Amino acid sequence: MMMVPKRNSFDLWEELFDDPFFNQHDSKVMRTDIKENDNSYTIIIDLPGYAKEDIKIDVEKGYLNISASMKKENDENEKGKFVRRERYFGECSRSFYVGEDIEAEDVQATFKNGTLRLAIPKKEMNKEIPTKKYIEIQE
Repeated sequence: MMMVPKRNSFDLWEELFDDPFFNQHDSKVMRTDIKENDNSYTIIIDLPGYAKEDIKIDVEKGYLNISASMKKENDENEKGKFVRRERYFGECSRSFYVGEDIEAEDVQATFKNGTLRLAIPKKEMNKEIPTKKYIEIQE
């Protein structure tokens, strides 16, 4: 006789939603597109469900930092229990190197319909970027 663990009534749903087809994206990652224009770069970030007040943007030591946080909804007054929760609650962030010549005042940001758009001007860099040097591996 083979022993089979007891399954509760929702295991079928768990197995279905654990399939890679349903888990193609990590919810903590900010989906981002970067577009180069003649005089600037445009960064487009999807932040569905976030409010403008949930998003913080700063420039520090040549890095553009974007962070967003979303608080979990209060479910105490709702009847029933969740069978599956896929919406992300918590914090996420991304950083992009934009150069030390970029200041916070140079960056323009808009947020509409869950999409954050940042315009960053191209500036001449004062410093020369060092070329990559390889290290030889000894035997």
